[in-house]
Amino acid sequence: MFSMDLLLGAVVLGVLLGCFYAAVSVGLSVSFGLLDVPHVAHPAFLVLASYGVYQLNDSYDLDPLLAGLAITPLLFLFGLLAYRVYYETFEKRGSDAGVRGIAFFFGIAFIIEVLIILQFGVDQRSVTANYIGKSWRFGEFRVPIRQLVAFAVALALTVVLAVYLSKTFMGRAIRAVAQDEEALRLMGANPVRIKQFAFGIATAVLGIAGALLIIVAPVEPTLDRAYIGRTFCVVVMAGLGSISGTLIAAIILGVAESIVLTMFGASWAPAISFAMLLGVLAVRPQGLLGR
Repeated sequence: MFSMDLLLGAVVLGVLLGCFYAAVSVGLSVSFGLLDVPHVAHPAFLVLASYGVYQLNDSYDLDPLLAGLAITPLLFLFGLLAYRVYYETFEKRGSDAGVRGIAFFFGIAFIIEVLIILQFGVDQRSVTANYIGKSWRFGEFRVPIRQLVAFAVALALTVVLAVYLSKTFMGRAIRAVAQDEEALRLMGANPVRIKQFAFGIATAVLGIAGALLIIVAPVEPTLDRAYIGRTFCVVVMAGLGSISGTLIAAIILGVAESIVLTMFGASWAPAISFAMLLGVLAVRPQGLLGR
């Protein structure tokens, strides 16, 4: 029988899960929400970062979070390169980057998936740390420490990125290029370099997000497919480019998934993100905090 204690436990775990979803979605909120880049390879980049964390943890016994920080500069450079190729292929030529851009990033995602399989195989991979496998008891509830670590780090990552975009000069430039690229060009700034830097930032944050992904659960090469719907649901529901909205939308999705998982079983939970995405597009296309 479904009780209030069970519902409360589902809500608590949903909030923890939602903050994790925010961490894996904030990069897409920048690349897709602010830069209007159809970055469907974002979850593949996320899984690639997780395997980078796994490699460092397995080879050097490095804590997953420190491993995520260690690969962040490499991911930033990877993001710079990926946007440059995208720009030279589509934006510079003035061609429509809609369907072609989606195909381009789907191709990158497929290549990443194949390379991961060739290097690591199809088996699941996990990391080791002192806080993995342990749990804390809060009254009647037992919460895995890995979930609490993911919650705290994800919340901090989202807040830091929001502050960076709103308070720093480069952050305001990124928002400006999203609002009026031509006006920024008339002021003497280079919109292409700003967008390339922003895409690098959006990719770099996946270092920490990828570490959280493999901390929460083992990863496999095709895991990116499970996060395409979730990440785009969060970004669209939040309002394109809204980092604070991303956190709110992610928590809503996390709580909804957790309640459905508790009440109806695991088979229904993955459908929640697509149902919520369709609902938001029908009722409020601009998102929760969109204009």
